[in-house]
Amino acid sequence: MPHNRFHTIVTTVENKPGVLARVAGLFSRRGFNIASLAVAPTDDERFSRITFTVDVESAPLEQVVKQLDKLINVVNIRELDPQSSVDRELMLVTVEVEEGHRGTILELVDDYRAHVLSENHSKMLLSLAARPARLDEFEELLRPYGIVELQRTGRVALPSLEENS
Repeated sequence: MPHNRFHTIVTTVENKPGVLARVAGLFSRRGFNIASLAVAPTDDERFSRITFTVDVESAPLEQVVKQLDKLINVVNIRELDPQSSVDRELMLVTVEVEEGHRGTILELVDDYRAHVLSENHSKMLLSLAARPARLDEFEELLRPYGIVELQRTGRVALPSLEENS
Protein backbone atom coordinates (compact mmCIF):
# COMPACT_ATOMS: atom_id res chain seq x y z
CA MET A 1 0.00 0.00 0.00
CA PRO A 2 1.27 3.54 -0.71
CA HIS A 3 2.90 5.40 2.18
CA ASN A 4 0.58 8.37 1.72
CA ARG A 5 -3.00 7.47 2.67
CA PHE A 6 -4.50 10.28 0.58
CA HIS A 7 -3.86 10.76 -3.12
CA THR A 8 -4.91 13.59 -5.40
CA ILE A 9 -6.55 12.63 -8.67
CA VAL A 10 -7.34 15.24 -11.29
CA THR A 11 -9.88 14.46 -13.99
CA THR A 12 -10.94 16.46 -16.99
CA VAL A 13 -14.57 15.76 -17.82
CA GLU A 14 -17.02 16.98 -20.41
CA ASN A 15 -18.90 19.98 -19.04
CA LYS A 16 -22.35 18.41 -19.25
CA PRO A 17 -25.24 18.09 -16.81
CA GLY A 18 -25.07 15.02 -14.60
CA VAL A 19 -21.36 14.26 -15.03
CA LEU A 20 -20.48 15.10 -11.42
CA ALA A 21 -23.42 13.00 -10.19
CA ARG A 22 -22.19 10.02 -12.24
CA VAL A 23 -18.64 10.40 -10.95
CA ALA A 24 -19.79 10.77 -7.33
CA GLY A 25 -22.17 7.83 -7.80
CA LEU A 26 -19.27 5.67 -8.97
CA PHE A 27 -17.35 6.45 -5.78
CA SER A 28 -20.40 5.75 -3.66
CA ARG A 29 -21.29 2.44 -5.37
CA ARG A 30 -17.72 1.17 -5.07
CA GLY A 31 -17.32 2.27 -1.45
CA PHE A 32 -14.46 4.65 -2.26
CA ASN A 33 -14.07 7.49 0.22
CA ILE A 34 -13.58 11.01 -1.15
CA ALA A 35 -11.76 13.11 1.44
CA SER A 36 -11.97 16.31 -0.66
CA LEU A 37 -13.68 17.36 -3.88
CA ALA A 38 -13.38 20.53 -5.98
CA VAL A 39 -15.03 21.15 -9.34
CA ALA A 40 -14.66 24.10 -11.72
CA PRO A 41 -14.77 24.87 -15.43
CA THR A 42 -11.46 24.91 -17.29
CA ASP A 43 -10.28 27.58 -19.70
CA ASP A 44 -12.11 25.56 -22.39
CA GLU A 45 -15.85 25.84 -21.69
CA ARG A 46 -16.42 22.31 -23.05
CA PHE A 47 -14.61 20.80 -20.06
CA SER A 48 -14.55 20.91 -16.27
CA ARG A 49 -11.82 19.84 -13.91
CA ILE A 50 -12.60 17.65 -10.90
CA THR A 51 -9.92 17.36 -8.24
CA PHE A 52 -10.40 14.51 -5.76
CA THR A 53 -8.42 13.70 -2.69
CA VAL A 54 -9.06 9.98 -2.29
CA ASP A 55 -8.58 7.87 0.81
CA VAL A 56 -6.71 4.90 -0.66
CA GLU A 57 -7.42 2.83 2.45
CA SER A 58 -11.00 2.55 1.17
CA ALA A 59 -9.85 1.12 -2.19
CA PRO A 60 -6.60 0.63 -4.11
CA LEU A 61 -5.68 3.70 -6.16
CA GLU A 62 -5.42 1.68 -9.36
CA GLN A 63 -9.02 0.52 -8.88
CA VAL A 64 -10.23 4.11 -8.46
CA VAL A 65 -8.49 5.20 -11.67
CA LYS A 66 -9.70 2.12 -13.57
CA GLN A 67 -13.32 2.77 -12.57
CA LEU A 68 -13.10 6.48 -13.43
CA ASP A 69 -11.67 5.64 -16.83
CA LYS A 70 -14.80 3.62 -17.65
CA LEU A 71 -17.06 6.68 -17.40
CA ILE A 72 -17.90 8.01 -20.83
CA ASN A 73 -17.63 11.74 -19.99
CA VAL A 74 -14.16 11.42 -18.43
CA VAL A 75 -11.58 12.78 -20.89
CA ASN A 76 -8.36 12.59 -18.85
CA ILE A 77 -7.22 11.24 -15.48
CA ARG A 78 -3.97 12.06 -13.66
CA GLU A 79 -2.66 11.30 -10.22
CA LEU A 80 -0.60 14.17 -8.82
CA ASP A 81 2.46 13.11 -6.87
CA PRO A 82 2.53 15.10 -3.60
CA GLN A 83 6.29 15.60 -4.02
CA SER A 84 5.94 17.27 -7.43
CA SER A 85 2.67 19.16 -7.17
CA VAL A 86 1.22 22.15 -5.37
CA ASP A 87 -2.11 21.93 -3.58
CA ARG A 88 -4.12 24.58 -1.79
CA GLU A 89 -7.44 24.93 -0.04
CA LEU A 90 -9.45 27.99 0.96
CA MET A 91 -10.95 28.55 4.40
CA LEU A 92 -13.51 31.16 5.38
CA VAL A 93 -14.03 31.44 9.11
CA THR A 94 -16.04 33.73 11.38
CA VAL A 95 -14.48 34.06 14.82
CA GLU A 96 -15.68 35.73 18.01
CA VAL A 97 -13.68 38.81 19.01
CA GLU A 98 -14.04 39.48 22.71
CA GLU A 99 -12.67 42.65 24.22
CA GLY A 100 -8.88 42.47 24.43
CA HIS A 101 -8.46 39.68 21.88
CA ARG A 102 -8.67 41.66 18.63
CA GLY A 103 -4.91 42.37 18.61
CA THR A 104 -4.01 38.73 19.19
CA ILE A 105 -6.32 37.57 16.40
CA LEU A 106 -4.87 40.19 14.06
CA GLU A 107 -1.38 38.88 14.89
CA LEU A 108 -2.50 35.39 13.87
CA VAL A 109 -3.96 36.83 10.67
CA ASP A 110 -0.63 38.50 9.94
CA ASP A 111 1.48 35.44 10.88
CA TYR A 112 -0.57 33.16 8.62
CA ARG A 113 -0.99 35.72 5.83
CA ALA A 114 -4.74 35.49 6.16
CA HIS A 115 -7.15 38.29 5.31
CA VAL A 116 -9.86 40.10 7.24
CA LEU A 117 -12.86 40.20 4.90
CA SER A 118 -15.39 41.76 7.26
CA GLU A 119 -15.62 42.72 10.90
CA ASN A 120 -17.83 44.32 13.50
CA HIS A 121 -17.47 44.90 17.24
CA SER A 122 -17.86 41.21 18.16
CA LYS A 123 -16.83 39.11 15.13
CA MET A 124 -14.33 38.89 12.29
CA LEU A 125 -14.70 37.07 8.98
CA LEU A 126 -11.30 35.77 7.87
CA SER A 127 -9.98 33.96 4.81
CA LEU A 128 -6.86 31.90 4.29
CA ALA A 129 -5.67 30.01 1.22
CA ALA A 130 -2.90 27.56 2.06
CA ARG A 131 -1.88 23.93 2.29
CA PRO A 132 -4.54 21.91 4.12
CA ALA A 133 -2.19 21.26 7.08
CA ARG A 134 -1.63 25.01 7.48
CA LEU A 135 -5.40 25.57 7.52
CA ASP A 136 -5.68 22.92 10.23
CA GLU A 137 -3.08 24.81 12.32
CA PHE A 138 -4.83 28.16 11.82
CA GLU A 139 -8.20 26.65 12.73
CA GLU A 140 -6.82 25.16 15.95
CA LEU A 141 -5.28 28.50 16.95
CA LEU A 142 -8.60 30.28 16.37
CA ARG A 143 -10.71 27.69 18.18
CA PRO A 144 -10.09 29.07 21.72
CA TYR A 145 -11.52 32.45 20.63
CA GLY A 146 -14.76 30.87 19.45
CA ILE A 147 -15.38 29.81 15.88
CA VAL A 148 -18.89 30.88 14.90
CA GLU A 149 -18.89 29.43 11.40
CA LEU A 150 -16.31 27.75 9.20
CA GLN A 151 -16.27 26.66 5.55
CA ARG A 152 -13.42 25.02 3.66
CA THR A 153 -13.22 24.27 -0.01
CA GLY A 154 -11.84 21.07 -1.39
CA ARG A 155 -8.21 20.91 -2.45
CA VAL A 156 -7.17 22.21 -5.81
CA ALA A 157 -3.84 21.12 -7.24
CA LEU A 158 -1.50 21.48 -10.18
CA PRO A 159 1.85 19.92 -11.02
CA SER A 160 4.74 22.08 -9.87
CA LEU A 161 6.64 23.84 -12.64
CA GLU A 162 9.73 21.67 -12.17
CA GLU A 163 7.72 18.65 -13.39
CA ASN A 164 6.57 20.47 -16.56
CA SER A 165 9.92 21.95 -17.61
